[in-house]
Amino acid sequence: MTYKKPESTAECVYFSNRDVGEGSAMIWVFKQECPECHKAKMGKPVDAKTGKVKIRAKEYVCPECGYTVEKQEYEAGLTAYCEYTCPECKSEGEAEAPFKMKTIDGVKTIRFNCKSCGANIDITKKMKKKKQKKK
Repeated sequence: MTYKKPESTAECVYFSNRDVGEGSAMIWVFKQECPECHKAKMGKPVDAKTGKVKIRAKEYVCPECGYTVEKQEYEAGLTAYCEYTCPECKSEGEAEAPFKMKTIDGVKTIRFNCKSCGANIDITKKMKKKKQKKK
């Protein structure tokens, strides 16, 4: 079964396309439809002055009816889809998992398993590098 790929990152709550060891992975999580009005996709609130999305918002809002859901509650019901090339056996495949970042080795991670060899394919949260202070 082939998963539907997003045409734009605007359709997604999360999107990443990166190398994973010797392999690669493309991960996406589609936005959900509003459970109240069923007319629009839920998204982060937009700042009225600037017109930009509030990235650090703790809730998701329907642009049509204004229905609001807490971030943790909303993201708990989402599914992450992955199209990968396994870093261990080099086979290509697809997988899905709940969109829940687990802490593995101290880093927030979504874990998928290769359908061929069962190897773990870990997609970690991108972390900013700390700038070193000049002395």
